[in-house]
Amino acid sequence: MSHHRVAIIGSGFSGMGMAIRLLEEGMEDFVVLERADDVGGTWQANRYPGCQCDIPSHLYSFSFAPNPDWSRTYSKQPEIWDYMRRVADDYGVMPYIRFEHEVTGAQWDEDAQHWSLASSQGELTADVVVAGIGGLSEPWIPSIPGLESFKGPAFHTAAWDDDHDIAGERVAVIGTGASAIQTVPNIQPQVKRLKVFMRTPPWVVPYSDRPVTALERRIYRRVPAAQRLVRSMVYWSHELMVLGLVHKPARLKLAEGLAKRHMRSQVPDPELRRRLTPDYRIGCKRILPSNLFYPAIQEPNVELVTEGIREIEPDAIVTTDGERHEVDTIVFGTGFHVTDIKAARWIRGRDGVLMSDVWGRSPSAYLGVAVAGFPNLFFLSGPNTATGHQSQLFMIESHIDYVLDALRTMERRGLRSVEVRPEVQEAFNRELQARMPGTVWNSGGCSSWYLDANGNNATIWPDFTWRFRRRTRRFEPGKYVSRPALSGRAAAAQAAGAAA
Repeated sequence: MSHHRVAIIGSGFSGMGMAIRLLEEGMEDFVVLERADDVGGTWQANRYPGCQCDIPSHLYSFSFAPNPDWSRTYSKQPEIWDYMRRVADDYGVMPYIRFEHEVTGAQWDEDAQHWSLASSQGELTADVVVAGIGGLSEPWIPSIPGLESFKGPAFHTAAWDDDHDIAGERVAVIGTGASAIQTVPNIQPQVKRLKVFMRTPPWVVPYSDRPVTALERRIYRRVPAAQRLVRSMVYWSHELMVLGLVHKPARLKLAEGLAKRHMRSQVPDPELRRRLTPDYRIGCKRILPSNLFYPAIQEPNVELVTEGIREIEPDAIVTTDGERHEVDTIVFGTGFHVTDIKAARWIRGRDGVLMSDVWGRSPSAYLGVAVAGFPNLFFLSGPNTATGHQSQLFMIESHIDYVLDALRTMERRGLRSVEVRPEVQEAFNRELQARMPGTVWNSGGCSSWYLDANGNNATIWPDFTWRFRRRTRRFEPGKYVSRPALSGRAAAAQAAGAAA
């Protein structure tokens, strides 16, 4: 059984960024455990037709590894995945990754002061575990009566069946979230009949995506400062959205007007516009940019279904009004397990306590990174660190800096373990939740994946992201319970005992 100073779970942006920064710090005693056969995380898994980022390309890269060659202002999945693989190669991360190693268990050993990890390929131990699992890693498929009886292919957009040809078929897309509104326009020309099942209409705004010109790319390559300037301008323009999302949701009426004008320009039928108009404030659910969705659902071979789904039969979907919609293939664009974090069901802290039992149905952490009762465990993009307006990579890099400083502090002070104090975590989350009631996510009149089973917003950071960066700039050992490393003699005695 191998032992490492640090074990990183996942090789998406979080895990890869952590690995790169460890190497830059001269810390080479680490391993990255990745369940897939390649790097990329959600951008490796999500390969559905039309998959594209809704954050500008200039923000969607590591700050230390800008990409002057983005082909579009909003990058598509293949290009983002290529960027991630290139960065992994350029920074020498690949030799540290163990592919097809799905972590199935993690147990804190209080006596040994390290973690024991079980994976699909065996066991190992690590002093510190960094969980870069991400919130969009576990697809969610609703429990619909009769689903198991369906005879045709049924799959989630995050597990697109590349071997199945939908050309000429009758296809159902369930859901109208971010992945669905990208999928629908891209498969509509191929299929015989497309049924789009919509429970709640999304707010759709114009997509300002365009090709990046050759001149722009040449300037970015020759004058890197120019791209940094553009990145900074885009970042600060997005930060302004916090004024509406968090502080005064009434200010979002301007954005609602923009979305309604977009709909009127693309949907001439007033009855269809009525069905497509949300009854909640924009921003309560994720705002979706698209210039193609509205035209696609008005094509002759497309039908928008707004009745609820009652059951699924071997060859059809039955809605609550009793109508049978015969289909050959079902595509679920129904999102992910975000607040019911699956890893919490196999992470055990001190005394063998499961994280899922500690959390109940409301995940919480200090700064989204540390959980009381789970020493030497750090989340990247943990609870309450997602944003409704900004690039998640900014939050990820903030967490990485924090974890690096924690590792430096442990090394400098000779600490074997650190564990956030329960009262510190509780105070932080009281402060966090006190800010939620006035935000658009809690008062906007919708039910979204930002809210957990108890109705708490366990997902969003309700403030400017620069303030999050400021709070995570330094690891504060006084807010943690620490245990010093064993002396040389004690360590040798413990090792002898373990060997025996």
